[in-house]
Amino acid sequence: MTQFDDIRPYNDEEVAPAIARVLADPELIGAVARLRFPRLATRAPWIFKPLVKWVLSRQLRGVSSVDELQHIVSHYLDSMIDRCVDNLTVSGLDKLDRNTPYLFISNHRDIAMDPAFVNWALNKNGFNTVRIAIGDNLLTKPYVSDLMRLNKSFIVKRSATSAREKFKASKHLSAYIHHSILQEKSNIWIAQREGRAKDGLDATNTAIISMLALSRPKTTPFAEFIRESNIVPVSISYEWDPCDAAKAKELYSHAEHGSYEKEEHEDVASIAAGIVGQKGSVHIAFGDVLDGNFENAEEVAQEIDRQVWERYVLHPSNHLAYVLLNGEAADLPVSADNKPFIEKEYDEEKQLLKQRLDNVPATQRDIFLGIYANPVVSHLRD
Repeated sequence: MTQFDDIRPYNDEEVAPAIARVLADPELIGAVARLRFPRLATRAPWIFKPLVKWVLSRQLRGVSSVDELQHIVSHYLDSMIDRCVDNLTVSGLDKLDRNTPYLFISNHRDIAMDPAFVNWALNKNGFNTVRIAIGDNLLTKPYVSDLMRLNKSFIVKRSATSAREKFKASKHLSAYIHHSILQEKSNIWIAQREGRAKDGLDATNTAIISMLALSRPKTTPFAEFIRESNIVPVSISYEWDPCDAAKAKELYSHAEHGSYEKEEHEDVASIAAGIVGQKGSVHIAFGDVLDGNFENAEEVAQEIDRQVWERYVLHPSNHLAYVLLNGEAADLPVSADNKPFIEKEYDEEKQLLKQRLDNVPATQRDIFLGIYANPVVSHLRD
């Protein structure tokens, strides 16, 4: 047992047993079958479940290390991008050092795809992939936990109830992240806040920065600790959000009833929807390493927000939604192609937005549009 065995990703010695458990789980096989063959697997599961298990067993045969597994995962990710992304672009990596470990803190829109796209960008550009922070609320099934930890995910214990337990878990997590960067020279990915920014308003929770600082030695000044953590803000922008309608429904329920009751394993369903849904154009923007003389968590959060908003690539979907909510605006920020937004040039995108909006109840449509319009609000605010 090591200090971080309860939260760390699996190591190479644990890969083969974990793969065996995953392949023996009929629920996982059924889920993969439905993802790969959504209609046929429902109609003839007795055919497609054994087929999926055979294919997975063949592909994973002999895999005994995390790197080998991630090489296979990268092929699946490439295939998903070919099917579900029209254009994937990356900026900012030319300013980073491949031999330096970084703590990437990004905005958070999609449970699985945010860190997956960051990993894709890093891998394609010769950087090491990241260890991914994932809340234990998502690990509702044993096979999900195995899959996540096989893919270099570490666990954020959100299920703690008492203040003492929460503090202990936060300090343990902080120590693991600090250890990963300084001692093991591993890249880390965490979201700027707990949970996705379902309303499209990206904002760093200062509690995340305070958590990171729990492992700061008393003799180390706060600014020095932040600098040695090599924090890099990351801004991820999607033209279309596969979970937009579901997010609007949840936000509407909170607004009208003060709460939203999730269905069992709803987060797992969101993961699947985010993976297979059409995303249009996607941009991953890596910011500058935080090296200022920050005095507190609030100043760090403000700088992360500034970089995320400044580098967020606005798509026609963002501009069109903003215009629908606010009317014509003369000074909208430039589009993803760095040109001034001219509404009449985006008839196709306008039609796509209308089709998505038509599938949303009338009472939720302003909230739905806000999901896309709010990045423009953040740009204007910045």
